[in-house]
Amino acid sequence: MTMTKDQLKAIVCETIASHKGDIKKLAEDIWAEPELGYKETKTAKKVEAAFSALGVNYRKQLALTGVKARLKGGKGSKYSIAVIGELDAIICAEHPEADDLTGAAHCCGHNAQIANMMAVTIGLVKSGAMQYLAGDVVPFAVPAEEYVELAYRNKLIEQGKISYIGGKPELISLGEFDDVDMAMQIHLTSVKPDRDTGFIEMSTTTNGFIGKLINYKGTASHAAAAPHLGVNALNAAMMGIMGVNAIRETFQEKDYIRFHPIITQGGDLVNVTPSDVRMESYVRASNVPAMIDANERITRALVAGAMSVGAEVEVKDLPGYLPLYNNDTLNCLLQQNAHNLIGEENVWVAGHMTGSTDTGDLSHIMPVSHPWIGAIRGGLHGKDYVVFDDDMAYIRPAQMMAMAIIDLLFDDASQANEMLADYTPLMSKEEYLSFIGSFKN
Repeated sequence: MTMTKDQLKAIVCETIASHKGDIKKLAEDIWAEPELGYKETKTAKKVEAAFSALGVNYRKQLALTGVKARLKGGKGSKYSIAVIGELDAIICAEHPEADDLTGAAHCCGHNAQIANMMAVTIGLVKSGAMQYLAGDVVPFAVPAEEYVELAYRNKLIEQGKISYIGGKPELISLGEFDDVDMAMQIHLTSVKPDRDTGFIEMSTTTNGFIGKLINYKGTASHAAAAPHLGVNALNAAMMGIMGVNAIRETFQEKDYIRFHPIITQGGDLVNVTPSDVRMESYVRASNVPAMIDANERITRALVAGAMSVGAEVEVKDLPGYLPLYNNDTLNCLLQQNAHNLIGEENVWVAGHMTGSTDTGDLSHIMPVSHPWIGAIRGGLHGKDYVVFDDDMAYIRPAQMMAMAIIDLLFDDASQANEMLADYTPLMSKEEYLSFIGSFKN
């Protein structure tokens, strides 16, 4: 049977739309049982069950919890395109639907990512579209995008269970992206109250960051009777933070520097001088040189805080995430398909964003696109987060990605071939692993 590209797109989009109930149910089932990074066992089981129901083979327990499938192209496997969904939740104990024990909640919308990944899979499998494509599609549910619980994950590293805090760096190091040529994923974002409809925003760049664990050590004493015999580690931490604040004016606006520490342990008893105080933070910037420079200066200020009160300090740097650089060609392809789906007036290109994602690491070794999908009210990571547009959250992004995949892999994968012929990665895999490994101390 002869099939045009536009006909194939229409069939796949209709297949996705006709399975909206199943797709939404998967998103809601994952929402109901949020799990933090490298602990997403229940979520992974849900993904495995969905693949099994489609008759799709998969590999599991990659980087502890990741699940990876492969849909083979009927006209060959010239290239492979990953469709990524992230498994993990964040901690937002104030959200009314947060987990009572862990405080975890899907206030970053990763449940919608998994739903869209599976929707693309449903559309391509149930429509029979793969028989017309000259490349493979790799639905990939990945762990631990949120850079949280640093002490716990650092312990996993010490135990040899993982090598990196973030899921995608871990999977890159394990070789799980060696058989992938390009990748795409979506991420939900907020819609302002004065707007009635959702939107699609093409991402351009984001900040990267270096992770930091800071441990101030003092001397315990009675806080009232003998404070002069102690060394107050909490005061050392406060001086360190103030030291960083004193140099903030030297950070250039073009570099979007961010330092936002939390104190995870501030003392043991109110009447004992704090002797063991612990902090976590990121040092973020829009580019790697600024990230390294700011990190060095911030470390110096944190150490000076300890010196000022006679405490000791250990500052441990951890490989964080690299800045995200979306591929222009892949972005344009997704954007054009988004125009056809929801109208040009509802699609635009974003400016630089100061948040971070481990998709940035992936963007240094292959073409990546990471659009933002306006489908929620409230704030990301906030207690007021709620999906208000089901179609925009779970269906339209999947249709957009599926159509772009057809563009790339139809006609003997000519568009994918043209795009990759013009592409030069920012780093080889080996250069990437060497670079992020340099932050381990």
